[in-house]
Amino acid sequence: MNTDTIFALSSGAGKSGVAVIRISGTDLHNAADMMAGRHVTPRTAHFANLHDDAGRLIDQVLVLYFPAPRSFTGEDVIEIHCHGAPAVIRKIFDFLATQNMRMATPGEFSRRAFDNDKMDLADVDGLAALLDAQTERQRQMALKSMTGGDGRVYDAWRTQMIEIAAYSAAILDYADDDLPPDIADTVRDRTQKLYDEIQSALSRYAAVRAVRGGFNIALVGNPNVGKSSLFNRMVGTARAIVSDVPGTTRDVVTANLDIDGYMVNLSDTAGLRDTTDTVERIGIERTYNEMENADLVLRVVTADDVPDTIADNEILVINKSDLNECHPHSNAICISAHTGDGMDTLMTQIRTRMHALMDGAESQLVVNARTHALLTDALDALGAAIRAGDNFDIMAENVRMASVAIGKILGVISAADVMDATFGQLCLGK
Repeated sequence: MNTDTIFALSSGAGKSGVAVIRISGTDLHNAADMMAGRHVTPRTAHFANLHDDAGRLIDQVLVLYFPAPRSFTGEDVIEIHCHGAPAVIRKIFDFLATQNMRMATPGEFSRRAFDNDKMDLADVDGLAALLDAQTERQRQMALKSMTGGDGRVYDAWRTQMIEIAAYSAAILDYADDDLPPDIADTVRDRTQKLYDEIQSALSRYAAVRAVRGGFNIALVGNPNVGKSSLFNRMVGTARAIVSDVPGTTRDVVTANLDIDGYMVNLSDTAGLRDTTDTVERIGIERTYNEMENADLVLRVVTADDVPDTIADNEILVINKSDLNECHPHSNAICISAHTGDGMDTLMTQIRTRMHALMDGAESQLVVNARTHALLTDALDALGAAIRAGDNFDIMAENVRMASVAIGKILGVISAADVMDATFGQLCLGK
């Protein structure tokens, strides 16, 4: 483990009233005393005039000292709260570099917290999500993950897998009198229960992804049906070019909305039609990509070109009701992107679709691409264990493999866990 003393700006970059510079290392009490100009009391803010080695004033600051292990990294930590001018921050960095300290690499503070058992990898995933959070729902989900909510679930699963693997191995090695009654049925039932729980978590991946990354809505349709006008109406500003010339939109125009605390990624796309224009054809290909990745598609049409059917993830939007009479149509909403008529009805339907997918997702595990792959590995291993039936040797090995996959989610991998459970927790070494 690297023992260098490291520092970095912990607050946002750019001009600000206050900036926070964090330092982490071993035996930093003397360094904190030097910066404060007096003896510092742990976890107490000390006002100080921070000077460089030549005695020149750098800034008036607050110095806080957090002794190990009661700190973010588990090491001694100093925080310097200074004025947020870029010149002040650079000067403090220059000063710290003369004190046998170095600039931290990206994620190095969190890595030290992980190495010192202050966080597991699930907590780190939650921290990354919290730093990216732009809406209330994203904040809630990320905070739950960062504060150990996900880690506790993974740890409970892993503990159960270790026990199941140990019992499965014990069935082969010990007489029935030395084992709990009905142990074989218990092992199979517990394995099936874990399988069902992990399968449920994976089934909610789309909803969790939508909360974390945003609910994707794509506006699609033929040229000149008013997609860009509808896009501008939903965004509340003229972001997309509106023209009577077909094929005006040749690329995907995007905007982020906050609807009921959820992040929404709205995309205006190129009109769908046959064309020999190379650039427009590229735009149409991107339209199909947006449709493939969309959680919801708004199929924008006019009253004289209403399709008979739409996909399950689509809402049929008949536009230009101010120019043409819009007759009632099943599963269709009549609007005028120009006047705003019908927009309340459309937004209500969007909210209904969005909540149907995403409500309750914040109570689920925060499954990202990394954890999704590992959960899939665990599910496959548990499935193989269930199919093994009475072959408890194969069952034990597959459940052990599942526990390794869950251990990778937490960053906890130990080949001795099953042995410890066998000889210790199960009391079979008599």
